[in-house]
Amino acid sequence: MCGIAGLVDFSGESLPENHAAMERMVQTLVHRGPDSAGMGSCHGVSMGMRRLAIIDLAGGDQPIYNEDRSIWTVFNGEIYNFPELKKELQGYGHRFSTHTDTEIIVHAYEQWGRDFPSRLNGMFAIALHDSKKRLFALVRDHLGIKPLYYARTASHLVFGSEIKALLASGLIERSIDLPALADFLSWEYTPGAATLFAGIRKLLPSQMLWLEPDNPEPVLQQYWDIPTPDGQALQSASAWQEEILAQVRRSTRMQMISDVPLGAFLSGGVDSSLLVACMGRAGVQTFSIGFDDPSYNELGWARRVADHLGVDHRDEIIRPDVVELFGRLMHFLDDPIGDFSIFPTYLVSRLARRHVTVALSGDGGDELFAGYETYLAQEKSRFYQRLPAWMRRQLLPAMAERLRPGARKKGLVNKAKRFIEGAALDPGLAHARWRLFVTEELRSLLFTPEARAQITKPVGRHIERLFAQAGRTGKIGQRSALDQGLYVDVRSYLSDNILTKVDRMSMAVSLETRVPYLDKDLVELAFRVPAALKLKGNTTKSILKEVATTLVPRECVYRPKEGFSIPIKHWLNSEFKPLVEDLLDEQTIRRQGLFNPNMIARLKDEHRRGTHNHSHILWSLIVFHDWQRRWLT
Repeated sequence: MCGIAGLVDFSGESLPENHAAMERMVQTLVHRGPDSAGMGSCHGVSMGMRRLAIIDLAGGDQPIYNEDRSIWTVFNGEIYNFPELKKELQGYGHRFSTHTDTEIIVHAYEQWGRDFPSRLNGMFAIALHDSKKRLFALVRDHLGIKPLYYARTASHLVFGSEIKALLASGLIERSIDLPALADFLSWEYTPGAATLFAGIRKLLPSQMLWLEPDNPEPVLQQYWDIPTPDGQALQSASAWQEEILAQVRRSTRMQMISDVPLGAFLSGGVDSSLLVACMGRAGVQTFSIGFDDPSYNELGWARRVADHLGVDHRDEIIRPDVVELFGRLMHFLDDPIGDFSIFPTYLVSRLARRHVTVALSGDGGDELFAGYETYLAQEKSRFYQRLPAWMRRQLLPAMAERLRPGARKKGLVNKAKRFIEGAALDPGLAHARWRLFVTEELRSLLFTPEARAQITKPVGRHIERLFAQAGRTGKIGQRSALDQGLYVDVRSYLSDNILTKVDRMSMAVSLETRVPYLDKDLVELAFRVPAALKLKGNTTKSILKEVATTLVPRECVYRPKEGFSIPIKHWLNSEFKPLVEDLLDEQTIRRQGLFNPNMIARLKDEHRRGTHNHSHILWSLIVFHDWQRRWLT
């Protein structure tokens, strides 16, 4: 695990100024790799890394080369199937000089060429240079667990694990991508390849970038996608349960490979509890946190599961200085997300890092097996749409508008308001009803006319594009409506929000986080499971819950889903009030010229009085303005 950075000079010359730029870039990533650093240059390609030593502690420093040093790589992540690949490659005559998984990459490229990423099972962001063929490649893992950014200038291609590394090169012009900002406010993340910097792009999950001789224009290629059903269905639900459990065990055990202490996050929910149960009892350490507000505290459930499984469990009730913590965490969000759960994710990572260097996380289970309320809402909206139009468009929205938001994190009033708001969306966006926070109507009120003129892309274009991609018919099968929604969430919300959050907040404390549910084989299996087994009546994630009950107390499995968050709607009127007043100050908003200060004042006032819960949009505005102050001034 590490952070990587570097640049390609289109002149083909390895100039001193390029090496100096790379050194600055690598230095920004010390938190991702506190143990060592490595750098190299060849034919205009400069690559460097910071290492967090996990496997082959003595021999795993990078860059890593092939036998004649013509192919070399820097790499962030873990290749979990490297023992099997190493044996196979040795059979082809390849010679290895280390015991690290990184060396697999150069030999796999030698053996299989541009098809080598499809042979890897793991999480990875790879930079590779073939000095003989003058080829350069960037590769991101199948699901986008590890980040990788790049920018093309007139003279260079610049890349890195975090945007701050690219900025340190001194080659990037800093300006805002306004359409990306509009998307960020709508979804709390920037979808797809865009970032808030106009010139910086994300390499997408399962995507490769190739630079070929005498052609400075990058060529992008996708090497994998979630397959459509293969038409081969098991005969019974119990057979599916057995196969799922067997694969979760395999994926979990494979990702436990480590030469340093390893543990797991344990919330007491379905995903983390099943994962910990599949790890086995010997030496397993687990970690969880909670807050004073009982709506945001699952410590009792986590302790119940830990006691049942007999693991070494540690937990804490957190009372942080949240304003100080905000300033610290924003440094790691140069590609910002508006997800409140950055706070508990950072805090549980900090707790775990005191005891282990690697932690397994249950992320991904909801997107694979239909664990979110939006999937239930999608099913129920079919009945809602049968109501008379005057009731759906006038009466019920007017009644919902009069309801004051509840005090609890999740309550009937809050759910009803979100459902009715979502039901008014275009059908292509209705699936994302729980995640859309700035609609076309609010966007028109929020931005100034000048800014709005530059935002021509409709809200949710990426959702529509992904649904079109998900609905393509395969050679044999076709995705169900539910699986289309799951596909969209894996390719958007999971990769652009959840995995971004987990990576940044764990790496902020130099903790490697692994996600067994996103093992490629488990993902492919999950999308073969019939939709009817994932969502049954009002039960989300039905088949995974049945699997979990074979190892975890049933009452821990069948309980309301709480999520991992903070009391943000209350804190905006108390602990975070100084941030609201500072970053959303009326004069600041007017000078900036992007937003309508009267509309922001209205949002602040309605939230303060408790007539509306505007926590999501207010928080995203706070995060953006801190980002702008931190990175553009």
